[in-house]
Amino acid sequence: MGKILTFGEIIMRLSPPGNKTMKQSHEMEFFFGGTELNVASSLATLGCEVKHISCVSDDFVGESALSFVKSFGIDTNFISKNEHPLGLYFLEVGSSVRASRIAYNRLNGSFANIEAGNIAWKKALEGCEYFHWTGISPGISETAYESLKEGLQFAHEMGIEITTDPAYRSNLWKYGKNGNEVLKELVSLSTIFIGGVNEINEILGTEFPSNKEGFLEACEELKQQCPSIHKIFDKIRIGVTASSQQTQGRALVNGNYFETGLLEVNPVVDRIGTGDAFAAGLIYGLLNFDDEKALNFANAACAIKHTVLGDINYCSAEDILEVMAGNSGGRIKR
Repeated sequence: MGKILTFGEIIMRLSPPGNKTMKQSHEMEFFFGGTELNVASSLATLGCEVKHISCVSDDFVGESALSFVKSFGIDTNFISKNEHPLGLYFLEVGSSVRASRIAYNRLNGSFANIEAGNIAWKKALEGCEYFHWTGISPGISETAYESLKEGLQFAHEMGIEITTDPAYRSNLWKYGKNGNEVLKELVSLSTIFIGGVNEINEILGTEFPSNKEGFLEACEELKQQCPSIHKIFDKIRIGVTASSQQTQGRALVNGNYFETGLLEVNPVVDRIGTGDAFAAGLIYGLLNFDDEKALNFANAACAIKHTVLGDINYCSAEDILEVMAGNSGGRIKR
């Protein structure tokens, strides 16, 4: 099915139950997640062999996080521990016209204090077909950036496909590095870009419009400045309200443009992790299908994740293929 390596923070999410605000509630639900872990967990659920590299707290919270990761069958042999607390974030889940709100507490956590130079990258990458990273990790701390860069250099030399979702978060990048410059450097070591016009504009400092022509021009500019990129896949999300979303995918591969149809989700159960579900669906699709079918599978994975509570897409390949085939009537399976 393919062996994939992911690198990134394992973070705890705390949310008031239902659609309550923090002011209304006296209890919290918690979920483990993290952008790259969400991808890893979804891929493992789909049947792939996955390793995850991270750093967790050396306490019962970190042990609980490790147990959660292991429950998916993910290889945790390259996850280290330190004395810093596990990173966390708070989420108020919005509804209808009220948007969701997030507050992070991660910049002094265990992953932010991961030790650069202590990861056995060559051993971890052995036998892997794909290595996935996002722009969240290098924004958390300098040691996270240095660790990731070392891994990307090894993967690049080993000829491994490197997928990146270069998500830029302005509330990160507090340690003195220019986020856009760093992301361009790391994207230049990657081969498959999961992003669109907004991400390309942020990395390259360009101002392409978001329409089809702008997307194609942005892709060509990205390939010119980062020649190792040979496939570009974009997820489009159209928010009608917090409770109603539409998803679509488009791509440029070997000069060929293709796009998916629109998928509508109403009502939305949970928007968190939908982009990660897209990335996992894409990697699974690239391992099993042609590029166009892989994009359709990724879009269906993104759409179905909107119906799953928590950070991770627990749906099977069969579930996703049904949505992809248009079987979205929700009939009970007996």
